[in-house]
Amino acid sequence: MATPKSSNCSTPRTANGRTPSSRSSKTRENKSCTTPAFSVQTYSRSNVVVEPPRRSGILKSKPVTKSSFSFFYDRGDFPVAIEHESQYNKIAWKVEIETLDFHHYLPLFFDGLCETRHPYKFLARQGVHDMLSHGGHKVLPVIPQLILPIKRALQTKIPDVICATLRLLQMLVLCNETAGEALVPYYRQLLPVFNLYKNRNRNLGDGIEYNQWKGENLGDLVNYTLELMERYGGRDAFINIKYMIPTYESCVMNR
Repeated sequence: MATPKSSNCSTPRTANGRTPSSRSSKTRENKSCTTPAFSVQTYSRSNVVVEPPRRSGILKSKPVTKSSFSFFYDRGDFPVAIEHESQYNKIAWKVEIETLDFHHYLPLFFDGLCETRHPYKFLARQGVHDMLSHGGHKVLPVIPQLILPIKRALQTKIPDVICATLRLLQMLVLCNETAGEALVPYYRQLLPVFNLYKNRNRNLGDGIEYNQWKGENLGDLVNYTLELMERYGGRDAFINIKYMIPTYESCVMNR
């Protein structure tokens, strides 16, 4: 006759006298999990928080390479020289500005806007200023050749270079009646950097920001440049600006 099996069956044990299930459950409790930062799982003590993502560095300044303007100036191809005065320096032109070949010289001077070294920085900016002031109708046919130098200067992300480029871009819009309309097809190349610095203002409360007085506030310069582009760019200017900068509000239609 078969004997009935006992209900107290012996479970397998390890050398330490513990069951395998208890050891695995303890290991499971001690095991830590990695959780993303700023999530609900970070409140658990057993979880390890992963480091937050690094900064994108989209506003970080880029190293400036040697421009064509500095190469041609060192070679003596430009009819300019620095005239030192007691209060400030200015450019001494060896020929009349109206007689210059704007198709050759104006893109080269615009190419020097990305320079941060002396005397290239001063010569390029003052040279562009003088040529836009005296160019008149000669500037309009050269505008397609100026887009890449302007884009290169804006993409350096150097605040001083961007401020100088924006001020000269304002002069470019105002130097001719149809210059603003000629810039509209190139908004997709110029305005992405504008979108980064459109709201670049400091909230100082009751403090005084002297950059506004000096004309070096990036947010104000970008907004004023966009307003000039809309006013002098014709009826298609606002649509193209709004496409590239969705937060821009019209200064003409809202009146």
